[in-house]
Parts: sequence; structure tokens; C-alpha cells
Amino acid sequence: MTVVPTVDCVDYHTAGEPFRIVPAGTVPIAGDSVAERRAIAVQADGTPRPTAMESVRRLLCHEPRGHADMYGGFVVPPDDDGAHLGVLFWHKDGYSTACGHGTIALGAWAVDSGLVVAPEDGEVTVRIDVPSGRVAARVRRAGGQTRAVTFRNVPARTSALEVEVRTADFGEVSLDLAHAGACYAVLSADRLGLAPTPEALPELIRAGRQIRAALEGHPATREPRDPRLSGVYGVLLHQREPAPDGFALALRSVTVFADGQVDRSPCGSGTSALLAVLTERGLLPMGEELHHRSVIGSVFTARVAETVAAGFVTEITGSAHRTGAHRFELDPLDALGTGFVLR
Repeated sequence: MTVVPTVDCVDYHTAGEPFRIVPAGTVPIAGDSVAERRAIAVQADGTPRPTAMESVRRLLCHEPRGHADMYGGFVVPPDDDGAHLGVLFWHKDGYSTACGHGTIALGAWAVDSGLVVAPEDGEVTVRIDVPSGRVAARVRRAGGQTRAVTFRNVPARTSALEVEVRTADFGEVSLDLAHAGACYAVLSADRLGLAPTPEALPELIRAGRQIRAALEGHPATREPRDPRLSGVYGVLLHQREPAPDGFALALRSVTVFADGQVDRSPCGSGTSALLAVLTERGLLPMGEELHHRSVIGSVFTARVAETVAAGFVTEITGSAHRTGAHRFELDPLDALGTGFVLR
């Protein structure tokens, strides 16, 4: 693998979760569509293929320039003129099929950078092609500043409720499975004797890893419409809270995704999957809002906007903020090369 000697990026965070944006043209990326580009980027077992793009991902995601919970994306051309841009999402273990917090960050970045023209006061919709389909970020502006972004996802659906799996340390666990651009296992943290708090993170990560491993190959984790979207991506563990005025339901949660990564935000596509489960179970009426708080206390508000043949169309609202512009370098004499991962 070769890597370009310098890489310019713009960093945002969405509700505390990082998103490192690599502008289009930084590295060559093969493929004629976003889904095809991701398919080319990964091998049959899901691990990254050794390419120039992969070496840049490692450079930006691994320590010392990144960390085990880093997240980002390569901006690529959209599939057609119906979208403003495309993106390949990445994390420490490879390339994901969906990312709601990244979509929110990209919507803010597209407007803040002038890529998409927006009014000083009002809204504009940024359409983005991601590996799981076309999504939208509705950006709200006031006084020339981006105030909030609403992520409208591909349709979400449940694939199985009350799935029983056995884990090494938590015994029999009952959970629900839902697809929302990626497959999520959704369950109450109470079932494991845990709470979605920072203090419990070591146990939550252990539970997420074990649940994900126990679901390997489960038929309900498959996506028949596109096998590339199959397999559990994240485990969302939630706990009920008193609902603020104007909300039908309030939950606090943590999402453990990939190999033990923790989402600092309430998780965009995970919230979409959660909405599908709550709606199927009759816990959240159609159109009513969920107050969804993350492990660090940041908040998304979310609702099912409509139903379509493919499932529930969800909308998740949060905010994203620029944290910096960076030029990362690789010293040819640096023995650590593109970096390392401690976990």
C-alpha cells in the first residue's frame, strides 16, 4: 500500500461523535457507484482490501492521528445528478454501510463550505449517496449559521423480535433485530443488569462484542435486497427515562459497533433502527417524537415520518459543529507508518 504524504481534512462532531471529512479527489477510489466503491474496498470476509485509499484510512483513523473510536468518510461523486455528493464511511475496522451522525455532519459541512447554497434563514436539503442508498440532510439556518440538521434515512424495518442468543458472560439474552441501512441488535440494558452510562462502558463494550459474535450468521441479520448490507453492525442498549414535555418517550442508550467502538452520539442509523422496533412494539405512536440521549448526555430527537412498502421512513434531528481543519503528514522515516490500534 502507498499513501499520499499529506492529507487535508475537515473535522466535525455530531452530538460528540467525531466525523473526519476527506474531500473528493484526495485518493483514487475505484467504482461507478457508492455501493460499488465500498464493495471494491472490502474483501470477501469484510476486511479492508490493501489499496491507496485503505492506507489513508489507516493514517487518519489509527493512533497517533486518530483513536480507536474515530470515524470519518471519503467524499466521492454521487451516483447521479439527483444527489449533491457521495461518501464512503470508515471507522477503525473498515468501511460501514450507513452512518447517520456522519450524514448530519456532511449536511452541515456541505452548507458551511458553500458546496450547497443555503439561505441565511430557512432550510435546504442536502442529498447524499451512501452505500445503503440515498439519504437526505435537511439543514436549518438562522442568522447565517447552521442550527440543526435532520437526517432522513433509507427505510427501516424490523427483521425479528425477541431473538434469543447465548453469551459467555451474560447468559441468555433476548433482543430485537432491525435494519436501517445497517443491521442493529436492540435491547434494554436492564436485561444485562447494566445502565448506558460512562461508568459502565467496559461492561457495555464486552456485552456488545459478545452479542454481535453470538448473532454471526443469524438469518434475521441478512438483508435479502442487498447481501452487502448483511450482518450485525451495532448493538444498541437502551434504558427508559422520564420524557420531557412534548415527547412521547425518552430513552438513554449506548451503541457499541464494529469491534468494540462506542458511539458518543445517540447513533443516527441506530436511532432509525430503534424507531422501527419501538413502532413495531407499539411503544411510540407514528409521528410522535422520541427524546434520545447518548452515553455522554447529548440528544437526538426522532420520529417515524411515514410508512412505505420497504418499512418506516425515519427522521433524526441533531446538530453538528466544525472542530478544525487539519493537514496530516506521514514522515517517510516514521517507523510507525500509518499508525497502530491498541484495541
